[in-house]
Amino acid sequence: MDRLQSLEVFVAVAEAGSFSGGARAMGISAPSATRGVNELEERLGARLFIRTTRVVRLTDVGQAYLEDVRAILADLGAASDSVSGAIGKPKGVLRLTSPVEFGRIHIAPILAEYLDLNPGMTASMLMVDRVVNLAEEGLDIGVRIGPLTSPGLMAVKVGQVRRVICGSKEYFAKHGLPQTPDDLSQHRIVASAPATYSNEWRFGKSQDIVTKVAPQLAMTSVAAAVSLARSGWGLTRALSYQVGPDLESGQLQTVLDNYEPDHLPIHLIHYEGRRVSTKVRSFLDLARERLRQSPTLN
Repeated sequence: MDRLQSLEVFVAVAEAGSFSGGARAMGISAPSATRGVNELEERLGARLFIRTTRVVRLTDVGQAYLEDVRAILADLGAASDSVSGAIGKPKGVLRLTSPVEFGRIHIAPILAEYLDLNPGMTASMLMVDRVVNLAEEGLDIGVRIGPLTSPGLMAVKVGQVRRVICGSKEYFAKHGLPQTPDDLSQHRIVASAPATYSNEWRFGKSQDIVTKVAPQLAMTSVAAAVSLARSGWGLTRALSYQVGPDLESGQLQTVLDNYEPDHLPIHLIHYEGRRVSTKVRSFLDLARERLRQSPTLN
């Protein structure tokens, strides 16, 4: 097995968590995959995997090597695209990550359009409300809402959102409008994770106004919390894009606007320091155009 193929096998085994799974992904036999990794370890003089009868997992050295190998293979793929004239004809698998609601509302429709435009592509999207390490999870592109904290990444700003307190007109007709953050103690609060699960909500441009709230209901679904607010059950805190259509239709209205924190930027992030592949560049171009056109992200 040549060196390049052994690197590809190593990545496949690491992503599958087994030699048999990696072999299937590569279209080779399990013994061939095992042999390829063994040869690679011999050349490196280092153990990349811990093997037991039940599990195959990366060593610390193997985890660090995996990130480097992914970058090398991506560089080779980008170079091949350029030489073969594949620009404008992306092929392969595009792997993305996004917060759950942002992915549902904004990224999924763009991804569907992208696949329609590029029949040679397939895609997968990890939708989670946590910061994901692109390299560790083998992802091409991520969506970040808020300040950027990960070095070594390129970032394309596509919009911004606000953190808002909202409720229905029916609710406010019965319970009145809060005039200051402290007034929230007199209102029924529906909290949603992860953005508002803390009992301390921060207000003001510098978030220096701290108000303790006592939610009557806390849940892990933003959509469910917004639905209850829409029904008139209570108030909730959400990002403006999550309630954009409700605000436009009048089903929800915001309060305490003068106490809102600074806007949160939205970026599409990808690897820095290497040539961007055709599949990544073509998706970034489409997503940037579509997201910047959205009125709820401006």
